[in-house]
Amino acid sequence: MSILVVDVGTSGVRAAIARPDATLTAEHFRQVLPSSPMPGFVEFDPVAMADAAVEVARAAIAEGGPVEAVGITNQRASTVVWDRGTGQPVGPGIGWQDLRTAGTCLMVREQGVRVAPNASATKLAFLLDTYDPDRSADLAFGTVDSWIAWTLSQGSLHVTDMTNVALTGMQLSNGTDWDDHVLDVLKVPRSVLPEVVDSSGFIGEASLLDGSPPITGMAGDQQASLIGQGCLRPGLAKITFGTGGMLDVCLGADRPTFETRGEGGTFPIIAWSRSGRKTWGVEAVMLSAGTSIEWLRDDLELISTAAESHEVAGRCDTTDGVMFVPALLGLGAPNWDFGARGTLLGVTRGSGRPQIVRAVLEGVANRGADLVEAAEADGSVSIPRLRIDGGMSANPTFVQALADASQRPVEVSPVLEATTLGAAFLAGLAIGTWADEEEVADTWSPDRVVEPARRTDRDQWREAVQRAERWIPDLSALDF
Repeated sequence: MSILVVDVGTSGVRAAIARPDATLTAEHFRQVLPSSPMPGFVEFDPVAMADAAVEVARAAIAEGGPVEAVGITNQRASTVVWDRGTGQPVGPGIGWQDLRTAGTCLMVREQGVRVAPNASATKLAFLLDTYDPDRSADLAFGTVDSWIAWTLSQGSLHVTDMTNVALTGMQLSNGTDWDDHVLDVLKVPRSVLPEVVDSSGFIGEASLLDGSPPITGMAGDQQASLIGQGCLRPGLAKITFGTGGMLDVCLGADRPTFETRGEGGTFPIIAWSRSGRKTWGVEAVMLSAGTSIEWLRDDLELISTAAESHEVAGRCDTTDGVMFVPALLGLGAPNWDFGARGTLLGVTRGSGRPQIVRAVLEGVANRGADLVEAAEADGSVSIPRLRIDGGMSANPTFVQALADASQRPVEVSPVLEATTLGAAFLAGLAIGTWADEEEVADTWSPDRVVEPARRTDRDQWREAVQRAERWIPDLSALDF
């Protein structure tokens, strides 16, 4: 009972075949990069994205054989609007990182709408205002999962799942329906919105593919990664270290008690839904993780590749007092300070490449520990162990630093990108490949487990964070 997964990330589209033993084969990737036509703008070509998805999906099936189901996972909140009749986008796709609507977000707060610029709501309003100002056209809105399902079904499916709809900023907090007040303020007709479906269950046929296999799994990338790392029981958590870092923890059937953001700076999420039942969690976000390594490589030229950071940091046992706060784009949970900036402290005449590179790796690790503390506080749950994936999970120095900073064992995912496997699990649950969530949880087997080896001075770390905060007061005053 093999399953095709289409995994649409920020930099490209991947397809793979998942087998019943939870292994991935026949992987194919095509790069589809976003563009930035103006500062703060992030756009992508929806047609190029769809073409890439079809290309890699067909290539995976050609190599890996026929499949019984299809799963879709995707970058969340990125927004596409297209014409229902022609199936063509009316304008560019707007990426989740796009900040062009930050001013709109501040203005609509006066009307009782609290939404951040990374959510889909104001992106959709911008596209409608630009290409259908009188709201007379027959248009469809979707996040990336919706767009790919529309493409694979040749226009017969206009759907999104519970994990993605929450990131639109247009859903009621209990996850039961669209929020009419938000729709009215932003002038979004219900007619443009997709049908909301379970993350796992029969959705419709991918008629564009050989055999027309059913689409039976859909989830946003972070929730798919949570499931892909077997975190289907309360208290199990993962952090994905990509460009940024996102911790998600499974809480169970009960929604977190806070409305939009907890005191620890985390957000309530629907982790997945199946047979109409929602499983809730909280998510904690850091804005700069892999970005900090790219800064070392591309801007400071202290390393030639990201992987070299491990070797260079290994030339010293400690940073000799150097600390780095990775606030290159501001701080996320628990502080949420968009005016904070990257801060390098404790530098002496004896500080060299090894100390600075190690300090950057340890700084990201300390931010990871911050996310754990925030999620435990807001989720009223204990997180005894961490599971991690993403590019930085391949760096031994970083993983050890994370174990030391969090004082928890760190379990490294056997695949760097667990999102693909998570989407396969959701699709497979719907067709009986795996019987239930417990069986999926039991498939987890980490590549390695790293235990804490020393204790990090977290009090000194918190002092360093305070020095990084409020560097640009106008930006620090923003709160969405």
